[in-house]
Amino acid sequence: MSEENKALVRKMLDAADRSDLAAIEELLAPDYVDHNPPPFQNPALRGVEGSRDGFNAATKIFSDWRHEVLDQFTDGDRVITRVVGRGKHTGEMLGIPASNNDVAMEGIAIHRIADGKVVEHWSQVDALGLLTQMGAIPAP
Repeated sequence: MSEENKALVRKMLDAADRSDLAAIEELLAPDYVDHNPPPFQNPALRGVEGSRDGFNAATKIFSDWRHEVLDQFTDGDRVITRVVGRGKHTGEMLGIPASNNDVAMEGIAIHRIADGKVVEHWSQVDALGLLTQMGAIPAP
């Protein structure tokens, strides 16, 4: 099952890269929980609805976003992915105006899979590096 679970996560990332929200929603369980939602989505929204809100916000902030899987492992029902996302900062984020800079953000995501659906997500990303690339804070 581990290869199928890794393929499911890659399919979800590919759907995000194609801006295919319907495909993403199809891959998420109805009671999906994002333990580390992005800061730009409505905190009152949870589950698939919260994911939809976060996805819609992200596509307004970053254009041409693409994921590259650097490493991927499984442990039971969990898929651990080291990933880098790349795109262009073309919209306002948290009061930070669009810089039109090319940006990249590396992170590690853990997805729990059950019955062929993504049911939980945890992640840690290099937000400081992203903010620096966006021009929100000076480079060290």
